[in-house]
Amino acid sequence: MQRIPSLKAIQAFESAARLGSFAAAAEELLVSPSAISHQIRLLEREIGISLFHRVHRSVLLTDVGRRYAEQIAEAFGGIEAATRSIERRGKSDILTIHSVPSLASQWLMPRLSRFSASQPDIDIRLNASVPMVDLAAGGADFDIHYGMAFPASGVEAMPFPEETIVACCAPSLRDGANPIREPADLRFHTLIHSEVNLVSWRDWFRFAGVEGVDLKRGPRFDRSFMAISAAMDGVGVALESRLLIQKELETGRLVTPFALDSPRLVCHRLLFLRSKAQVPKIKAFRDWLFAELNAANS
Repeated sequence: MQRIPSLKAIQAFESAARLGSFAAAAEELLVSPSAISHQIRLLEREIGISLFHRVHRSVLLTDVGRRYAEQIAEAFGGIEAATRSIERRGKSDILTIHSVPSLASQWLMPRLSRFSASQPDIDIRLNASVPMVDLAAGGADFDIHYGMAFPASGVEAMPFPEETIVACCAPSLRDGANPIREPADLRFHTLIHSEVNLVSWRDWFRFAGVEGVDLKRGPRFDRSFMAISAAMDGVGVALESRLLIQKELETGRLVTPFALDSPRLVCHRLLFLRSKAQVPKIKAFRDWLFAELNAANS
């Protein structure tokens, strides 16, 4: 059990020790000198040792009182520093999100300002890497994972809405010397391969009913955001989730060259601890995220 004397008595002692006067301490704390004297006597009685020498109308710290005052002042300094730190931060909660890199850079980051505007007391920390984090160990509040997830005990995995996988390219490539009007036209164009994607070009061409395409050629990337960047530069045609290229489609930097029923599947999942599901910051982000995802799919 912690043995902590009355904080009111500690405050009276610290002020009197620092200012060297009961009267000055009383003025600082807006109480009477007798109240300061009373609190310090209570403290001395509680710890069983004299902290001040009383000489006529003046007071002097005993040797033990001086050492105690130094330690109390250091503790008060720590409290003051901690208070200033949270005042500078100005937020009640910190929400740490871990995400696969492409979803983080292509879709989540451009929208986080909207979440921050709706939740001004929550500070966001966004980390991006491929390996899953240990949520139980406090690695993050959320983990956004690509592909199948086999969550640890106590971890919930909420699937994102199904994503549409589309062929995309720069407008100049669609309308160039070899215009792209139908899937078979891709035989004459460079294919950009995202090697970790759940849907490959082989899957897509089978879905589109096109045969005889050379799938061995073309640049290969292990992150979707790099394949998307290459497609915007006119390197070739990429195969990506419409969710990840939504911003590029809206700004016209990428186009989907033909209308085609495209493969749809769940690509991402949101992982979080079941025990924290109703924590306000967890619930707020989860509700906001799926509202944004549903709006993107509408």
